[in-house]
Amino acid sequence: MKANDFRNLTTAEIEQKLTGLKEELFNLRFQLATGQLDNTARIKQVRKDIARAKTVLNERKLGIS
Repeated sequence: MKANDFRNLTTAEIEQKLTGLKEELFNLRFQLATGQLDNTARIKQVRKDIARAKTVLNERKLGIS
């Protein structure tokens, strides 16, 4: 998901999406540890999406837009 996509969402929607991404990252790490993960690149994608969501939330908190 692009940063602009996050900017088009409301703060509540971003927080909800962030919670879902964190759960997905946990599940991916669990699959990696048990040897069941097929697409290891997905971990990097999810981590970057989490960072983008947090960046947009922080921008809104600071009043930067």
